[in-house]
Amino acid sequence: MPGSLRSTVVAAAALAAALVAAPPACAQQGTAAGRDTPAGRRLAELVTAINSGDSATLARFVAASFVPAPPGAGPSTEERAERLLSMFGRTGGFEVHAVESPRATEASAVVQAKRAEAWRTLLVTVDSAAPNRILRVGVDFARDPGFVSPARRLSDAEVAAQLKAYVERLARRDAFSGTVLVARGGKPLYSAAVGEANKDFAAPNRLDTKFNLGSMNKMFTAVAVAQLAEAGKLSLDDSLGRFLPAGSMRPEVLAKVRVKHLLSHTSGLGSYFTPAWDSASRALYRSVDDWMTLVRNDSLAFEPGTRWAYSNTGMLVLGKVIERVSGQGYFDYVREHVYRPAGMTSSDSYELDRVNRDLAVGYERRFTRGGEEWRNNVFQHVIRGGPAGGGYSTVEDLTRFAEALKSGKLVGKRYVELLTTAKPELASNSYGYGFGISEDGRTFGHSGGFPGINSELVIFREGGYTIAVMSNYGGGAQPVVERARELLLAGRAATASR
Repeated sequence: MPGSLRSTVVAAAALAAALVAAPPACAQQGTAAGRDTPAGRRLAELVTAINSGDSATLARFVAASFVPAPPGAGPSTEERAERLLSMFGRTGGFEVHAVESPRATEASAVVQAKRAEAWRTLLVTVDSAAPNRILRVGVDFARDPGFVSPARRLSDAEVAAQLKAYVERLARRDAFSGTVLVARGGKPLYSAAVGEANKDFAAPNRLDTKFNLGSMNKMFTAVAVAQLAEAGKLSLDDSLGRFLPAGSMRPEVLAKVRVKHLLSHTSGLGSYFTPAWDSASRALYRSVDDWMTLVRNDSLAFEPGTRWAYSNTGMLVLGKVIERVSGQGYFDYVREHVYRPAGMTSSDSYELDRVNRDLAVGYERRFTRGGEEWRNNVFQHVIRGGPAGGGYSTVEDLTRFAEALKSGKLVGKRYVELLTTAKPELASNSYGYGFGISEDGRTFGHSGGFPGINSELVIFREGGYTIAVMSNYGGGAQPVVERARELLLAGRAATASR
């Protein structure tokens, strides 16, 4: 998920899931172009079906061209067709640039999303036996094949002008709804608010509109843990058993999982978004203790510290650790020790059945037999966010957070370094403690995504730049972040490292 944050990697995995199924392990593309192989032909058919934007066409294609998933073990034909239709809604379809097939059963295509101008690689694996039905489809990032990085650095004014032109093109196509703030040293170089915060009332987005953070709350949780460690109230090597009582989780979880494993997504715990949660009233889950009831019996998928697997449960459990160590409720602690010193006056985990001013509603574009329509996500996401995500903020507050973190207002230099560097010793090569790290090591931050939600904060190690983009369209922020990062790094030698 090429020069983007590990959190953006997570977003790419979500795109793959939105297409069809889990992405295959990084397929090698080979060197010879190959449309005339079983996989190459299926890939071409897949793109044609997606580009139709027609639910009936996609349903027929999925039924005829995919290996059916065993009952209860994967998406149904209807779910796959719906996800492909959702992909068309987000991208506007794909234009194919090149196709390669190193093996008869594997093919990849470099494609450009028509609506957002974003480049991607589609990966297809097919059954080796005729009729060579599709087993897996994945999505990865791709660089613009025609992009040549300028030999010189762009001035701040040039970056702003080019990004402004791009955002305005996306807005005209209704491919982006949200806010953008690119700053240097906390001072805006370019800012914009486009689209609608609420389509029912045609209420426009403003720079102070609050958007759902998705998983970006994980940064705040990690900073809170680092503050408590810096104060000597806990150690990153402490096991969960020091903080949680017997019976709160399985004995092996309490004994083996350490704070550092939770921070780095190497604990072996999974996600609390289970069928039990999905079938329950959202109103039942407002506090950390409410959520903890869902993970009491969770087991470990692997030995802590030996593998990396994104874990919402891990960050939730850290929220409980913060409560036990600080003596405060999680929300109160973050409000007092993270938001307030950072000057974040428009950020919180709001309860959505209360009155909350200036909150954007999330939307997904859908295509039905009746044509294009928008659906909101009001009944899909949590009623209140928490340690793992779901809170709200603004691009201005996110920029303040970045500046406060870099300047030492939240934790000292040693802990900033701990938070924002990869942890290969824990099998976490692109993620630190609550922060994703770019492959080139130049930036860190986090993104968040869900139906109708996509936000991201990118913090540069050099030059003082930050990029904050928030969108109330699923996948909406990501192309803007990619373009802004590309412009800011143009002409700059790769000197940073993880």
